[in-house]
Amino acid sequence: MNHSINRRKLLGAGGAIAASTILPAWAQSPPNIRFAAVFSDKDIRADMMNQFAKEVAGDFKVEMYLNSSLFRQGTELVALQRDNLEMGNIAPQDISKQIPAWSILTSAYLFRDANHLNQFFGSEQGLQMKKMVEDQLKVKILGPTFFGTRHVGLKTKKKINVPTDLSGVKLRMPGSKEWLFLGEALGATPTPLAFGEVYLGLKTGTVDGQDNPLPSVRAAKFYEVTKQIVLTSHLTDGIFIAISSKSYNAMSAAQKQKVNAATQAAIAFNNDNRIKEEAQLVDFFKKEGLQVSTPDVEAFRKTVQAAYQNSDYAKVWPKGLVDRINNTK
Repeated sequence: MNHSINRRKLLGAGGAIAASTILPAWAQSPPNIRFAAVFSDKDIRADMMNQFAKEVAGDFKVEMYLNSSLFRQGTELVALQRDNLEMGNIAPQDISKQIPAWSILTSAYLFRDANHLNQFFGSEQGLQMKKMVEDQLKVKILGPTFFGTRHVGLKTKKKINVPTDLSGVKLRMPGSKEWLFLGEALGATPTPLAFGEVYLGLKTGTVDGQDNPLPSVRAAKFYEVTKQIVLTSHLTDGIFIAISSKSYNAMSAAQKQKVNAATQAAIAFNNDNRIKEEAQLVDFFKKEGLQVSTPDVEAFRKTVQAAYQNSDYAKVWPKGLVDRINNTK
C-alpha cells in the first residue's frame, strides 16, 4: 500500500514538472521585446526607448539594439513581418515599398509640424492608414515619432524666397528616385551623393547645398562648409514605433494597454525634446556665422505639392487624402 501511495506521489510530481516545462515563455517570466533601430545611444530616441522600457518593466524586458547592430537600416520592417523582431523604428519609405498608397506619407509639405503629424495619425483617416499596414503587412504601428524638419543649407548667400530662386543649385539628395524627385520639385538640380560624402562635396563644390533636419546639420558639421540655412520646412519627418502583430496579439488586454500608454508617453518625450533642440539650433547656427532665413513657405508648399499631384506617385494615393491632411487642424 505504501509503495502504491509513493508511486502516485512520484507520478504526480513528475506530471507537475512536465507541465511546468511546457508552459509558454510568456507565462513563465516577463518576455523579451527586442527593439532594433539605426539611431545611436546618443540620440534622443534612445532616451525615449529607455523611458518606454521603464514604463513596461515587470510585464516585459526590453532589449535595445541600436546603431543597426541587429538589422541593417531598411530591413527592420521585414524582420517584424518574419517574426524575427518584436519592435522597431520604421520609416514610411520602407512601408511604401510594399504598400504604394503609403507613398503619400513620404511626400513633401504634407505635415506642417510634429503636432500636425500626431493629429493626423490620431484621426479616422490616419487610423485607416495604420490599419492598412496591420492588415497587409501584419505589423502594428503604435505611433509616429518626430525625427525633425528638413531645411535647405547652401554655400551661397543668395537670398532664397521662392522655388525658382533655387534654379541651378546643385542640391545634394539621397540617391533614390523619390528623394531626387523631391529635390527637383523644390526647384533645384538634385545631385545624388552618399551622406558620408556630403561634407567633402560641399567643401569642394561637388554640390552647392544639402537638405537635413537641423540636429543632423550640427552633428555632421555641415555648418562649417555652408553659409546659410533656408528654413524651407519641406519635410516633417515622422518615423514609426512598430510592433509585430504576432507579438502584440499575444499580449493580454492589460499588457496592450500598458504598451500603448508607454509608447505615447515616450513619443511625447521625444517630440518635446526634439522640438526644443531644433529651436535652440537656430541660435547656434547664427552664432557660427550662418545666415538663417525663412522663405515664402506657402509658395514652396504650393509648387511642390503641385509637382507631386501631377506625378505618377499620386496615381496610387487615396483620393482626396492630401486635402484632408492639409485641412487637419
